[in-house]
Amino acid sequence: MDTNLFFEELWKQYTAKTPSAQKVKDLFENEGNTIFNDHIAIRTFNDPRIDIEALAKPFLAMGYEPKGEYRFEAKKLFARHFEHATDTNAPKIFISQLLTEEFSAALQQTVTDLVDSVDAEQLAKEALILEGRLWDTPSFDVYQTLMKESEYAAWMYVNGFCSNHFTVDVNKLDTFTSLQAVNEFLKEKGFKLNASGGEIKGTPEQLLEQSSILADVVDVEFKEGNKKITSCYYEFAFRYPKADGSLFTGFIANSADKIFESTDMQLQS
Repeated sequence: MDTNLFFEELWKQYTAKTPSAQKVKDLFENEGNTIFNDHIAIRTFNDPRIDIEALAKPFLAMGYEPKGEYRFEAKKLFARHFEHATDTNAPKIFISQLLTEEFSAALQQTVTDLVDSVDAEQLAKEALILEGRLWDTPSFDVYQTLMKESEYAAWMYVNGFCSNHFTVDVNKLDTFTSLQAVNEFLKEKGFKLNASGGEIKGTPEQLLEQSSILADVVDVEFKEGNKKITSCYYEFAFRYPKADGSLFTGFIANSADKIFESTDMQLQS
């Protein structure tokens, strides 16, 4: 699969779970904007069969290079971001993984059992990120048990391999000059923003501002029947220039920590 087709498929799968993202993209385009993706975020567990290194394979093959590393102490995550070596319009790739050894033995065993249940050949596929949830229909009881320890783990259990979110590059929008203007536009159109840590995470001094709409709530089939839970969300990023005049391309851990909460069911009320 060539690079364009790969990202098209990633977007197709993402918008199937996140219809709000396509609606927002259409709204921006109707205003006269061309949408560029600042970054695409991916979640996983730190099992070596499916960890950051495993999911990064197709991106490395496309010419991406590893850049920043990030730790999230409260949520017990490690993340790395990747940038394309030559294409400045290519989205950055942000892959995080749950540090399962920092959780209970029960959570660790659940994750191990999930990965063990998948055929090794499937797990070895280079484009693992396009494979979706490879384990059986989830149990709502297991989902709720995981939720008590880690919303991230519960989300991963249900959604499997996919884009957790795409991100609009606000700097490249023609009709908006600030993240605040984007947020006001979205609220006027009826979208609810993630207000955890404030609607805008980050500051000009940190060289990155981020916001996001709350994740879509969708029907998911569980063993116990259909339940409504969060899927994925759409993010918006505005970057500021460094001292040398080039735009900052990294991420701010404290801001990303709050962005993660866009999938938290507790924020939906």
